[in-house]
Amino acid sequence: MLVAWGQKLTDEFIYKCAAICKDFDWHTDQINDLTSCIAFETGETFSPTIRNAAGSGAIGLIQFMPSTAHALGTSTQGLSQLSAVAQLDYVQKYFRPYAHKIKTIDDMYMATLMPRYIDADDDKPIFIDPSIAYRQNAGLDTNKDGHITKAEITLKIRTKRSKGLLVKN
Repeated sequence: MLVAWGQKLTDEFIYKCAAICKDFDWHTDQINDLTSCIAFETGETFSPTIRNAAGSGAIGLIQFMPSTAHALGTSTQGLSQLSAVAQLDYVQKYFRPYAHKIKTIDDMYMATLMPRYIDADDDKPIFIDPSIAYRQNAGLDTNKDGHITKAEITLKIRTKRSKGLLVKN
């Protein structure tokens, strides 16, 4: 089976991603959505120790914020000490409350970035300049108008998925 970004992943990592998808009753192709979200959040490294370059304090496969890590019963320090496969347990725990709403890669990435916007219209501004959140996500503002919409955000993740599927496993 072709898995987006599979050439960068171990069989154990792919198996765990497939198990997460099965647990949530996501369709089989959503493993590509999951690996692509992780590729995007880790700069294609799939490193559980990668830190957010914008200084948010986030770390890991889906860039867990310190407050999110705490809500999951751990810390960013604790998450950074896990292997990528072990950190997937926290990815699964994080997605659990949103799993029933996640039908597309757009939904999955919005659950990762800003869950309250999973059901938002594509033209909904998610981040507006000036704000810290806008500055930390300015690279998503494709038209540089000071408003990062859901459509701009999801375009980036769909592009990442396409790239991951083009690379030979």
